[in-house]
Amino acid sequence: MMPTQQATAAPDRERGQTAGVYVYGIVPADVQPEEHAPAVGDPPSDVSTVRHGEIAALVSEISVDRPLGTPDDLTAHAKLLDGSAAVTPVLPLRFGAVMSDPDAVEKELLEAHYDEFHAALEELEGRAQFVIKGRYVEKAILRELVNENSEAARLREEIHDKPEDATRDARMVLGEIINQAIEAKRAEDTHRVTAALDALEPLVSERNPTHEEDAVHVAVLIEMSRQGELEEALGRLAEEWDGRVEISLLGPMAAYDFVMKREPAG
Repeated sequence: MMPTQQATAAPDRERGQTAGVYVYGIVPADVQPEEHAPAVGDPPSDVSTVRHGEIAALVSEISVDRPLGTPDDLTAHAKLLDGSAAVTPVLPLRFGAVMSDPDAVEKELLEAHYDEFHAALEELEGRAQFVIKGRYVEKAILRELVNENSEAARLREEIHDKPEDATRDARMVLGEIINQAIEAKRAEDTHRVTAALDALEPLVSERNPTHEEDAVHVAVLIEMSRQGELEEALGRLAEEWDGRVEISLLGPMAAYDFVMKREPAG
């Protein structure tokens, strides 16, 4: 996927400027934001577009007198991008992209990177990102691991009903065996999920686990028209893994995992 740039020009506070333009992402020029769309800021301003040729930036006015980064800000940023991605290609910018005014957005962002943005939007046409998350059911995965590993079974029996202090070393060894086994299971089960989706011809980005009992955590970029097929494939896996892995699906959302973002220059 083509890389996108972070907005780099911030409002000039030294000259007393109190308002800037918050930039959410890049979209085709014919996009019209919904009335009362979620926006960053307190109070939030209406979301609009700054256009250049066949591309545009989703923007809203924001006060530079208050710091960004509240939970409401982060939620509004994601909601606007994900809601837009359900109906149009979106190149998301990183949270916190603020420029001085609409002219800066057009000249320094859109015009300066026009060919790059235009090509990336064409690649995203008709596609959106989905995130697949699977979490092992603790009792089930532990039973599975112990049944498959005689040393784990021996250590579990050794520490059963014994004081923690007296079995500290055995517990540490057992914990390491289990952690390594779960890593191996995670790799196998992640491959199982991605293989089940081969027919959808997805782009796949494996994410780091967010919990020690994560079974799978991947982002996929697919044609929006195939969302139903994605849900059916995951439904079959959920039945196969019933009582072992709990699967969830998030999306459609903006293609965060597939649009590379460079750091600001300077």
